[in-house]
Amino acid sequence: MTDVSVSVQGAIDRLARRLDDAWESGASIAPLSESEALTSPELAYRIQTRWTELRLAEHGDRVIGRKIGLTSKAMQQQIGVDEPDYGTLWGSRHFVATAGRALLPSKVFLQPRAEGELAFLIGRPLHGWPITAQDVLAATDAVAASIEVIDSRITDFRIALTDTVADNASYGAVVLGPWNAALRGADLRTIGMLIHLNGELVVHGAGAAALGNPARSVAWLARRLDELGTPLEPGDIVLSGSLGPSLPVSRGDVFTVETHGLPPLCAVLE
Repeated sequence: MTDVSVSVQGAIDRLARRLDDAWESGASIAPLSESEALTSPELAYRIQTRWTELRLAEHGDRVIGRKIGLTSKAMQQQIGVDEPDYGTLWGSRHFVATAGRALLPSKVFLQPRAEGELAFLIGRPLHGWPITAQDVLAATDAVAASIEVIDSRITDFRIALTDTVADNASYGAVVLGPWNAALRGADLRTIGMLIHLNGELVVHGAGAAALGNPARSVAWLARRLDELGTPLEPGDIVLSGSLGPSLPVSRGDVFTVETHGLPPLCAVLE
């Protein structure tokens, strides 16, 4: 190993630990794209991977799946990219819903925003080329409504692509509704989602918001991970991307999604 590679690996570990310290302490940090001149998406993904390794090795966390971000054209234009990004779902921030309602401790978040999404439960390995939306549906056991809380360890959400990638695609938490096998046969492009904040209808979402089709979004991720030699495997949960804009939430807020064919799902910030 050369001195340069040792230096790069040392920087990856240092920045992953900075993000982990921010996660644990609740104190945000300056954008890495500015303070560390982090401009390489490849390097940002290596920092993200190292951070996941730290979560598992030092905090007893576990990986339950993957999340896809930046699936809307509006968000891609805002960040200045032409494709989504992805992160890892950590089990420590999977909050279980009882009777369609999950309680989330607001103190663990820095600057939370909530989104309504569809989640896929992978039942068969997804690898080989090409991987299409049809392949995703054939490999999926069931689909569920989900609420993702996105959060950023970067001050004021002042993020470039490399900031959000290194920061585990701004993962904050996930709440899953009941799995429904019948939805595999539905036209997920046209599936509707109504999003309420504190009882007020604020967003009309649709499946087409996630790269035109949530299954297409998962296919994009499956291809990327297969190229890296880490394909989606049975039991993986995949959040396919927001079906509408994210909404700022804080203590006391009640965020509810109603999805066609599924029971309502609610997240309450305590």
